Amino acid sequence: MQTRAARLTAALTVLVAALAAALLTPRPAVAAASLTPRPAIATALTEVTGFGSNPGALRMFRHDPPDLPANAPVVVALHGCGQDAGYAVDSGWTALADRLRFSVVVPQQSTANNLSKCFDWFQSGDIARGTGEAASIAQMVDRQLVDVRGDASRVYVTGLSAGGGMAAVMMAAYPEKFAAGGIVAGLPYGCSDAAGGPYPCMFGWANQTPVQWGDRVRRARPGYSGPWPTLTVFQGSADGTVKPSNMTDLVGQWTDVQGADQSADVSDTVAGYPHRIYRDPSGRAVAETYSVTGMGHGQPVDPAAGCGSAAPYILDVHLCAAGRLSDTWGLGVGLG
Repeated sequence: MQTRAARLTAALTVLVAALAAALLTPRPAVAAASLTPRPAIATALTEVTGFGSNPGALRMFRHDPPDLPANAPVVVALHGCGQDAGYAVDSGWTALADRLRFSVVVPQQSTANNLSKCFDWFQSGDIARGTGEAASIAQMVDRQLVDVRGDASRVYVTGLSAGGGMAAVMMAAYPEKFAAGGIVAGLPYGCSDAAGGPYPCMFGWANQTPVQWGDRVRRARPGYSGPWPTLTVFQGSADGTVKPSNMTDLVGQWTDVQGADQSADVSDTVAGYPHRIYRDPSGRAVAETYSVTGMGHGQPVDPAAGCGSAAPYILDVHLCAAGRLSDTWGLGVGLG
């Protein structure tokens, strides 16, 4: 028979799990709430099966432009909670791939893994090298590079919300595979463990110094001496789901890993929004941030400029995150 303490512990566990599940489904901004979601899988995407042992039980989709040249870059795009592979279309990535001639790999989560279709950036079995969802995404990258004869030195990872959290996972657990990462309304690597759970992490309650954040990345890939992926972060200043302090923590984590300080070397505006660049001692840009004033939880797009389509969590703020990342990564002139 259970003791009273054991019954209380079990009840609290259920309560916390239910609360976390509710909070891990992002709330769309008011402007996006009334929009009709796009079809589950866009016709621009093709599913790939048999890409590896797939320990994380994810699905793989991709977009390969016509006449894709050999040695083209590869972008991995990770959707947010409640979304699917169509995120790569709505966010503007597939259109940019057609114009700039790179391929896009789009992992897709299932409700069997997570009822809210969030990538499990907070589960220890999915964020360590060689395990779970992180290993499945790494296998997708390997398959894509072989199939399209892509350039292994120009592979990039980006994601929104839970996808942004998983992008940080891939940068930390598989740094040799990624030249750079673009995190949109996401979380630092190891944030759930640091904060005592995903909910306190999202609300910015992890109390870590830049060195402590950096140590979490270094422990994810023991013995690795670099190079580490560079970082770009987009964050809405009015985001009530993933608090803006997470952008500060991401910068602290990755500047520490790169041996840089936490003082911006460039402070300007892009499309009217505050923009910062952080350089390492050699002068190389290793971290970059866009604070999107007044934006809630979502991916910045600019449909009027040909970048993406407004949808739930895909927000028209006249700034194209995909285009800015394309510019930063040297893929070509995007639609920033």
